[in-house]
Amino acid sequence: MSNRAATRVFQGVEEEIATGQLKDGSKLDEASIAERFSVSRTPVREALLQLVGSGMAIQIPKRGCFVKVPSFREMIEMFEVMSELEGMCARLAARRINEQQLSELKTANVGCKKAIETSDSDLYYSENVAFHECIYEACGNSYLANETRRLRRRLQSYRRLQLRVRGRMVQSLKEHDEIIQAIEGG
Repeated sequence: MSNRAATRVFQGVEEEIATGQLKDGSKLDEASIAERFSVSRTPVREALLQLVGSGMAIQIPKRGCFVKVPSFREMIEMFEVMSELEGMCARLAARRINEQQLSELKTANVGCKKAIETSDSDLYYSENVAFHECIYEACGNSYLANETRRLRRRLQSYRRLQLRVRGRMVQSLKEHDEIIQAIEGG
């Protein structure tokens, strides 16, 4: 989504779904969303398409777009798969990473540290995405990297929420340090 308004709407509605403000099955009405975010319907339509693409909403012909919240079981299953995909990316990256990629990985981790120093969970989230993106690139398997990104996008609002749990950013950073050590060790 190149349109900033569409991105803002997508992130706002995504947050409302993840925090439970919008319940499973709720209709995502273009007009009310446009009014709520002070935008025209065009960016709302783009945002709804992105929500459908990410699995957070479903489009029913002639009825509209509706919130689709994964069940607890589905969430556990998605996080299990995400853990395995990221682990596979890291294992491959440990064998294939070059010096520039390793430097970028360390730089992203420094960004995470700075976010913790300012207690900025949103900044931490974006730096965390950059950190993991470095690993996906370094794994050298574009299919694996793309599938991992697809599932990460599906889980992004829930992953962002978990960073607000006290101590989670610090724990995540500790995990990053361990990942860097393991990758450096091959």
